[in-house]
Amino acid sequence: MKMFKLFFLLCIGILTSCSSVKVISDYDTKVDFSSYKTFAFYKKGIDKASVSDLDKKRIMRAIENELIKKGFSKSVNPDMLISIFTKSREQVNVTDNNIGYGFGWGYNPWFMGGSTNLNINQYTEGTLFIDFIDKNNNELIWQGIGSGAMKMSNIEKKEKRINDLVNKIILEYPPNLKK
Repeated sequence: MKMFKLFFLLCIGILTSCSSVKVISDYDTKVDFSSYKTFAFYKKGIDKASVSDLDKKRIMRAIENELIKKGFSKSVNPDMLISIFTKSREQVNVTDNNIGYGFGWGYNPWFMGGSTNLNINQYTEGTLFIDFIDKNNNELIWQGIGSGAMKMSNIEKKEKRINDLVNKIILEYPPNLKK
């Protein structure tokens, strides 16, 4: 029974690993994305994001940089508006540093050897939603969502993590040109 519990905890640890960023996107299939050339940030939406004002600035700066790399221009009369939404939740990651298999004389072939040296790591998983809204009809046309561990020990790491997350999300845009 003890081995089953250890195996169960190990499986949970592997499945909930916090080292990667997961990204998905969704979009309106009826939209011609090539018609969008300019953007601006949607202040009402961004003000509602539940992160600090400094993190909002970091996220907006990262989005702006990625869109400019793609050939978009920031404008006071834009084709599309950019909004963000954030959420977070606490996660637990359990790993066993010393797993081995005990085969040979005197060993049960189904016995998973090793130690019970478990590392339990609690962290915050952050999710960033980036919404692209058609300015003329005020409708959502594209949404990118990225999730990953947001435990940062210093400002430089935090900025790099935000830039990486935004980069991976914006890589999904525009959807029609990925074919």
